Amino acid sequence: MRIEQATERDVDVISVILGEIAAYYGGKPTPGDPDQIRSALFGDRPAASVLLARDDESGDALGFASYTYMWPASGAGTSLFLKELYVRDSARRRGVAGALMAALKAAAVEAGCSRVEWTADTDNPPALEFYKALGAVPRDGKVFYRVAL
Repeated sequence: MRIEQATERDVDVISVILGEIAAYYGGKPTPGDPDQIRSALFGDRPAASVLLARDDESGDALGFASYTYMWPASGAGTSLFLKELYVRDSARRRGVAGALMAALKAAAVEAGCSRVEWTADTDNPPALEFYKALGAVPRDGKVFYRVAL
């Protein structure tokens, strides 16, 4: 397996994976809009970056991690914020998520970040167990908010 930064030629596979994520969370497996993906990741003002885990032999995408940088983190520092970590069903329990998390940590170190942060759904026990196995500890003192536009 190899981890690599997604490029514009990966828009179609990212679109399919977004549909798989929607289905995983109970929605319809509708692929993401390629134009929105292209704009969000490769437009004039990218909103995020994506790491893709690929099978060494076939080149097939096994999973992905979508992230962005946030400022300020601690003092005037920067943090890497993981928005979505997803491993395709056929690739689970093969070390893909761990490899993606290691690559995210390396990206954060390379960017001079002071930390990696993320949220997890409380009704996703496999994710919670995975993060616990990494040594991550849930943080108290923050409430997550969302306003639809």
